[in-house]
Amino acid sequence: MKVLKFGGTSVGSPQRMKEVAKLICSDGEQKLVVLSAMAGTTNTLVEIARCYAEGDAANAAAIVDRLKDIYSQHIANLYSTAVYKQNVQDYADARFEHLKSYSPDGFTEVQEKEILAQGELISTFMMTSYLCEQGVNAALVCALDFMKTDKENEPDFDFIRENIGKYIDSDSDIRIFVTQGFICRNYKGGTDNLQRGGSDYSASIIGAAIG
Repeated sequence: MKVLKFGGTSVGSPQRMKEVAKLICSDGEQKLVVLSAMAGTTNTLVEIARCYAEGDAANAAAIVDRLKDIYSQHIANLYSTAVYKQNVQDYADARFEHLKSYSPDGFTEVQEKEILAQGELISTFMMTSYLCEQGVNAALVCALDFMKTDKENEPDFDFIRENIGKYIDSDSDIRIFVTQGFICRNYKGGTDNLQRGGSDYSASIIGAAIG
C-alpha cells in the first residue's frame, strides 16, 4: 500500500484532476490517496467564515454562489456522462447550501472549522467519482471517520490505526482509496483541522499508522 498526497494546485482544474487520476492508476498498485481542496477554495472558505463572524451573512452567501459557479463549470468539464455530472453536482450543491445555513448570531470557532472542511470533502468526492466513471475500483474514505487528535492536539495514533484499518482491510479488491487531508476530529468529536499545510501532515500520519 502506497500513500500519495496531492495538493490544491494538483487538483485545481478538471485537466489537473485527470492527470492525477492517470498518475495514481498507472502501475495498478493499491494506493491510498490524500487530497487537498481545489486551489483557492480554502482561502475562499476563510473569507466566508470571516463574513459570518463579522455579521455579514449576505456577503457570505454571495461568495458561496461565486464559488458554486466555479465548481459547476469544473464538474461540467470533468465528467463525460450525465449520471456522474448530476450526482457530483447534487453533492456539491448540498455542500454549498450547507455553507449558506450558518447565522452570524453566535458564530463560533467550531462552525468556522466546519466551513473550512468543505473544500476537501468536495474535492475528494469529485476525484473518487471521476475514478469510478473511468472504471477504476475506487472508494472514498472520510477522514472525519478515522483522523483524530487528542487533548494535546496530537494525532491519536491508536484511534487512527484502528479505524483506518477497518476501511483498507475490509475490501482487498479496492485499488484506490481516496481521503481528505487537513481535516480531522478533535478529542471532543467536533470537526477540526491540522492547520494550513495539514494535508502533508495527514499523509504522513496515515503512512505511519498503516506502516
